Parts: sequence; C-alpha cells; structure tokens
Amino acid sequence: MKNTLIIGASPNPARYAYLAAKMLTEKGHSIVNVGIKTGEVAGIPIEKPSVIHTDVDTITLYIGPHLQAGYFDYILKTKPKRVIFNPGTENDELEALLQENQIEAVEACTLVLLSTGQY
Repeated sequence: MKNTLIIGASPNPARYAYLAAKMLTEKGHSIVNVGIKTGEVAGIPIEKPSVIHTDVDTITLYIGPHLQAGYFDYILKTKPKRVIFNPGTENDELEALLQENQIEAVEACTLVLLSTGQY
C-alpha cells in the first residue's frame, strides 16, 4: 500500500480531494491530509504544510498552479516517489522541478487510477 499525501485536503464532501481521501483509505492506503482548511477527512486531521513526512510514496495535488509555488520546497523535502497532477493542477514549472529531483510527475486522476486498479 502507498502512503499518500493529499495537498489541498478538504472536509467538504463535494470536493475531489475529499473523495480521493475516502477512496484511498477504503482501498487500504494510509494518507496524510495537508491543506489550509481545518477539520479531518477519513478520520485523519488536516494539517498545515509544516511537518515534513519522509515516508510518502505519492503526493496527489488538489490545488491549482497559482498556489503550488508555496509548496515547491515542501514537496521536494518530502521526497515522494511520484506526484500526481489531477485535472486542473498541471504545472510545467513544478513538473520540471520534480524531474530534476528524480521524482516522477504523473498527469492523471487519482480517482480514476484507484477505480481502475492502476494506483
């Protein structure tokens, strides 16, 4: 199972980040919720991007490119194996930065990957 950090976590059930958190945990993956909202998702509290988690396999993005620059350093310090750019989060600058640091950049939908067994 892949430890997944969700950037843009939200306690709002209508948000894709919420749905991803639920589906990830239902499929047995452990999650870390990171975002500006307060609360919890799938029983896991939403935390600010201050604690560096070094046991993360995948980061899945649910924030737009205009907000991502503030997370570049955090993402690199986390050292994930891959970062998933969900629809609407694609960012050439971040993708290039990831490639320079040997981190796989994937443009895909986490929900689809989970639903089709490709996660």
